[in-house]
Amino acid sequence: MDWDKLRIFHAVADAGSLTHAGDVLHLSQSAVSRQIRALEETLNTTLFHRHARGLILTEQGELLFDATKSMNRRLDAAAARIRDSEEEVFGELRVTTTTGFGTLWLAPRLPKLYEMYPDIKIDLMLEERVLDLPMREADVAIRMKEPSQADLIRKRLMSVRMRLYATQAYLDQRRPLDNITDISNHRLICQQLSSTQVSAGATLIHHLLSHEVTSIFTVNNYYGVLQGVINNLGVGVLPDYVVQDFPHLVRCLPSLESGEVPVFLAYPEELRQSKRIMAFRDFVQDEIFAHRRSLAELGRED
Repeated sequence: MDWDKLRIFHAVADAGSLTHAGDVLHLSQSAVSRQIRALEETLNTTLFHRHARGLILTEQGELLFDATKSMNRRLDAAAARIRDSEEEVFGELRVTTTTGFGTLWLAPRLPKLYEMYPDIKIDLMLEERVLDLPMREADVAIRMKEPSQADLIRKRLMSVRMRLYATQAYLDQRRPLDNITDISNHRLICQQLSSTQVSAGATLIHHLLSHEVTSIFTVNNYYGVLQGVINNLGVGVLPDYVVQDFPHLVRCLPSLESGEVPVFLAYPEELRQSKRIMAFRDFVQDEIFAHRRSLAELGRED
């Protein structure tokens, strides 16, 4: 099968238009159309339904598009490995992690990475959904559990626990919070139980709600929980990694916390030698070491 025709087919399927595909490929619409017709003749099938608003893939076209997407991912992986044979760290690195960890811990630290490697380009994808690393939906992932996908290199980075935090301003306006039964006198801020979250966090929330909480504010991610807490709305269930960057938060009910949540960094085996991956991995590990040291100095790490 003609690789050039497949390349043109993929561009048309991705754009949904002969004209837009031609712009991407720097070809005329008629040239693109001829190549698509030739490919359909070779396969003896119709790949697109044509209508006034553009092109829609037929069932056979969908099958071929799935194949060309897989080919493109593999070609991208090969190109990345070739680029990474150089000593310099440069190019795009697609990083996926959860909304909470990405916004509250990782993103604030990325300026340091760019200072070290100004030619790197981070594409940060905040997803509760686990992206498929072997299929190159992302290059590297930081997740709150050990990845189960095959052909991945995994490294445990640290452990996290969910704890209760509030501002001193909020606590000064409310009745004491000395034991868990006092939670009924306070507004609880937490993730919605229907939201995707670590089971340890959901278990802690269930435990708190069993103590007659009368006022509650729920959000679908930890960034929203944090905003509620720092704006004196109530007592929030938050991961312990937030306290370094928000030292004015007060930990409530220190004996109460979730079970341990492991944090893993993972990337495909085929990117083992990637200079970008190694640079990012080492950067994250160094930042975690500095984070732990800072917490120890603050006396806020058990």
